[in-house]
Amino acid sequence: MTSERDYNKEIQDSKKHNYSYNFDFDVMHHYMLKSFIPFFQKGNLLELGCFKGDFTQRFLEHFDDITCIEASDVAINIAKEKTKQNVKFIHSLFETASLGSKYENIVLTHVLEHLDNPVAVLKRINDEWLTDTGRFFLVCPNANAPSRQIAVKMGLISHNTYVTSSEKEHGHKITYTFDTLERDTKAAGLNVIHRSGIFFKALANFQWDRLLNTDIISHEYLEGCYQLGQQYPDLCSSIFLLCEKGN
Repeated sequence: MTSERDYNKEIQDSKKHNYSYNFDFDVMHHYMLKSFIPFFQKGNLLELGCFKGDFTQRFLEHFDDITCIEASDVAINIAKEKTKQNVKFIHSLFETASLGSKYENIVLTHVLEHLDNPVAVLKRINDEWLTDTGRFFLVCPNANAPSRQIAVKMGLISHNTYVTSSEKEHGHKITYTFDTLERDTKAAGLNVIHRSGIFFKALANFQWDRLLNTDIISHEYLEGCYQLGQQYPDLCSSIFLLCEKGN
């Protein structure tokens, strides 16, 4: 991140692309949490990039001690209204944030692809913020998701990892694959102990939003997409690495 970026502007919806969709809140947040729960450690939690607090609300059922770092003060103000509980919010960049604690659980979901220097931030997580017994939950959009591969075949984007102009407006710098995501975590010194995908996805987010307003998609179908994603992680909407502190 640099001081020249306007993080309040980056979270605004554009004419061609929303910053987030109901699919993210209603489907992906549910299944990300479902993927995380078996690996949670007892203790505190640090959420890096809370946006407007929707995912933070889900953590309140599992943790009493939550700290969130967010670069947008507009997002923080909304998140405070939504949580209305004992969540500590820090308005800061990850690169300059000063924390007086280490954490047993650190969550970074759909944020790493926005960072100017992702390895430097991952290194701070490993060296400064993660306890010796802690777990780091890292999730990024997947360049190889079928929805993106279909977009390539349609001629909408040139290749799977292409960063669109709309994504750039929202601060995206890279579209990760498993190999590039693991490359950056290892470069930061983190140990990857588990790899998985979250939710098999062949449609774009805006298409999912339209379907979710109908009776075409059932809970059983959503669960089936999640389970199929466990079988084919590289065909998921998002990729998930669980990490521990490295030497």
